[in-house]
Amino acid sequence: MRHCDAEALVQWGVACLRAQDVPDDDARLLAQSLVQTSLWGVDSHGIARLPHYLNRLSHGSILARPEITVSRTGPATAHVHGGQGLGIVVSHRANRTAMDIATETGVAAVGVSDSSHCGAMGLYTRDAARAGMVGVAFTHSDSIAAPFGGHVPFLGTNPISIAFPRAGGEPVCLDMATTSIPWNRVMNARREGKPLPAGVAVDADGADATDAEAARALRPLGGPEYGHKGYALALMIELLCGPLNGNPFGQHISPMYEKLELPRRLGAFFIVVDPARFPGGPTLAATVEQMARELAAEPGQPRMPGDPEVACDAQRRQHGIPLEPGLWAEIGIWSERLRVAPPALRGPAA
Repeated sequence: MRHCDAEALVQWGVACLRAQDVPDDDARLLAQSLVQTSLWGVDSHGIARLPHYLNRLSHGSILARPEITVSRTGPATAHVHGGQGLGIVVSHRANRTAMDIATETGVAAVGVSDSSHCGAMGLYTRDAARAGMVGVAFTHSDSIAAPFGGHVPFLGTNPISIAFPRAGGEPVCLDMATTSIPWNRVMNARREGKPLPAGVAVDADGADATDAEAARALRPLGGPEYGHKGYALALMIELLCGPLNGNPFGQHISPMYEKLELPRRLGAFFIVVDPARFPGGPTLAATVEQMARELAAEPGQPRMPGDPEVACDAQRRQHGIPLEPGLWAEIGIWSERLRVAPPALRGPAA
């Protein structure tokens, strides 16, 4: 296992994206977002996804310089057309639009169309929470998850994130898929030759798949017995991100890792609430911190959602971000292909 400092990975990511004609500001925003996700320990959506974005840029299904348009559709609503751009760049624009509108009106709902994979949704909800607001975000993807009662992929992992401000600390943040694991974890397991946990994926016949190569669909959150909950939540998120915004749904979305020449036309949905418009608003952040302290005093010392990511961030800033062998090989391939220097490693390989 190799380790690399966060800033070295950011610089490498920026250099790769600039070599693909991505503008400086967008390249830095994207690279910083991916590296921040890796710092949180969410490796399924971190710097390991950059090679995929570079691949789609090369195939033309993601545009380096898209025409992103923002349309105000009502006092508290807006629509962002992503122009087949990088999903993280598009989603930051949409989330910022929602934050600006919520400052005016108290609440905002902003939909996104014609975008691409937008990374970890906690990137956006935490931004809203750091500004003293409540952030809610959803997105969808191509058919990866089997519906409850079936085994053929139909919906995506369709994540949800909600973040609240917290006095004196990082926001409390839920960021989860509506499947047991994200599909990117399957891709990482294939790349590294590792098994999957039991009960999270099925093969083509609907049997449990711990071999990542045999996995054909993810189980909805809740597994074989209670997966109706994750399935229903995923379907509602699909409607918010897909049909509501004029995007395709499920099986009508081009796959993430195949047909790389086809735009994916993905959507997202952002809601931002200004707590000042509600009775508990002035003390909300302090109350969240009080709740965290009281939970920590309970048996087992439960932590707030997002606290493990904060702890991982501190550890990885000190010791470096781990890069598994398969990812390091991909970094080398893209560095050579784009004629950029690979990121400097931190100490010898462990």
